[in-house]
Amino acid sequence: MLEVNHVTKSFGGVSAVAECSLNVAQGSITALIGPNGAGKTTLFNIITGHYKPDNGQILFQGRRIDGLRPDQVFKQKIYRTFQITREFAQMTVLENLMLIPPRQVGENIWNTWFRVKTVKEQEARLQEKALEVLGFVELLELKDEYAGSLSGGQKKLLELARSMMADPQLVLLDEPGAGVNPTLMRKLTANIRKLCQERQITFFLIEHDMDLVMELCNPVIVMSEGKKLMEGTPGEVRQDERVLEAYLGGQHR
Repeated sequence: MLEVNHVTKSFGGVSAVAECSLNVAQGSITALIGPNGAGKTTLFNIITGHYKPDNGQILFQGRRIDGLRPDQVFKQKIYRTFQITREFAQMTVLENLMLIPPRQVGENIWNTWFRVKTVKEQEARLQEKALEVLGFVELLELKDEYAGSLSGGQKKLLELARSMMADPQLVLLDEPGAGVNPTLMRKLTANIRKLCQERQITFFLIEHDMDLVMELCNPVIVMSEGKKLMEGTPGEVRQDERVLEAYLGGQHR
């Protein structure tokens, strides 16, 4: 589904991503792990249009997306979350979901005057869908709470719910487990697995929690010093000497 081919990105002469190539298969939950500074988040930023690569190509379902703006990448059915959640704190949980779907009729001010019925009908459909999604992630009882008042783990569930409102084919998650307590972590993990299995959503995630990675993801891709170091099953990655060297030695000696 996603192909990263020889992608390079430097900042002020420092190479953050160096000739990186990797693939994400459709229908998989693929992990991207590696030491701090390995280039993982920079690669996500390149894939989603926040940075333009200096060299290389990125293809999504065979179509080049490198160089597209973030909004154009979003329209390709790619959704991305961030390590620090970016909810609209002064809007309710329900409102946070309803603003996600693109091409809403009410976004045109003229339609709010001359196509009132159409706007209201679409808004009713979106609200019904949002309530269904909130039920799926078990946040329905918090639908009228301000998003800024949620706990860290609840905000991660809200991010996942927002992604569902976009009907994505590929979701990039940047450390979904960070700051999440064990109970909410189990909910988050179960929801990701269920979305992959039942709705055929592909997930590509950065994560430092190895327990989550080993339980949820296959395959696991390891980055080090801006490039792909190896790829394999969780068991293969755990025992690979190059991975141990990257985390414990080498660049961190």
